[in-house]
Amino acid sequence: MKSHQVTIKDIAKILGISASTVSRALKDHPDISFETKKKVKELAEELKYKPNAIALSLQSNKSHIIGIIVPQIVHHFFSTVISGIEEYAGEKAYNIIITQSNENPEKEISNCRTLLSGRVDGMIVSRTKDTENFDHFRNVLGTGTPIVFFDRTCHGIKTDKVVIDDYKAAYEATEYLIKTGCRNLLHFSGPENLKITSKRMWGFADALKKNHFPFNEDLIIKADSFEEGRKMIFKLHKENKLPDGLFTVNDMTAAGAMSALNELKIKIPEEISVFGFTNGAISKITSPSLSTVEQNGHLMGYTAAEILINKIENETHEVLTKILPTKLIIRNSTRHL
Repeated sequence: MKSHQVTIKDIAKILGISASTVSRALKDHPDISFETKKKVKELAEELKYKPNAIALSLQSNKSHIIGIIVPQIVHHFFSTVISGIEEYAGEKAYNIIITQSNENPEKEISNCRTLLSGRVDGMIVSRTKDTENFDHFRNVLGTGTPIVFFDRTCHGIKTDKVVIDDYKAAYEATEYLIKTGCRNLLHFSGPENLKITSKRMWGFADALKKNHFPFNEDLIIKADSFEEGRKMIFKLHKENKLPDGLFTVNDMTAAGAMSALNELKIKIPEEISVFGFTNGAISKITSPSLSTVEQNGHLMGYTAAEILINKIENETHEVLTKILPTKLIIRNSTRHL
């Protein structure tokens, strides 16, 4: 076995065919027979052949590298999105560079500059909670580098997006709480400047209204982290304002709320039902296990990479918004129908 990286010439020599035939076989060229394609691909897989990124770049004037910007790599949702991106990118012989903003708009701007200097062919981005000026993204697009936003998008920028129907998912989660007997509901919400936040809030509000429950803004409380979820439950308990049904903007907030409820010895779901959003790893290890919305991060990442690479390779100008399906995952933090 050769110690150097396997090349097209190595495969050609072993099979007794030309390097150009191997190259066309790997690209499924119609002039190459099925039998030759099969032999080439089987040997390429056996020898663990990987296309040479530098050679591809010289041939196509493309780097075959995708840049990724996420708020937090350690967050389960974002890590599953990255996994999906990596899977599709790998199928298409693209490499990825991952950066994180740590929810810092200035860091996000720096990430954009770093990725551009690295000659990425395109970017897949979920913006920070606090990003209000989108000029850095407009600058990226101005260089001819395409962007696909996922989950957290930017209003006013005409580019591709991969999202879920946050409104519908929130409506269904809230209605489930109502159908299982909750009569005094609250929503722990995220930052108002995020579209996903407002859509989940509207879904919660409309589910109450359409089921003939009174609604006012006091039923929506800003709390979108583990710490804030805990803190708010202790505050509501002290004020004697605890609900019997709680829908949270994400699983970490739900976990924080449940941690406080357990500390206060308030029974879940007998006294308070709790519904999260994301279906992250934490939802399975909370006590009790957390009912939540499946956001399907892996599919979101895979789809975002598919859209971006198609745009890079075909140089299309069509702007797509892909809305992915969600479903309710019912566990033990809510009563069952």
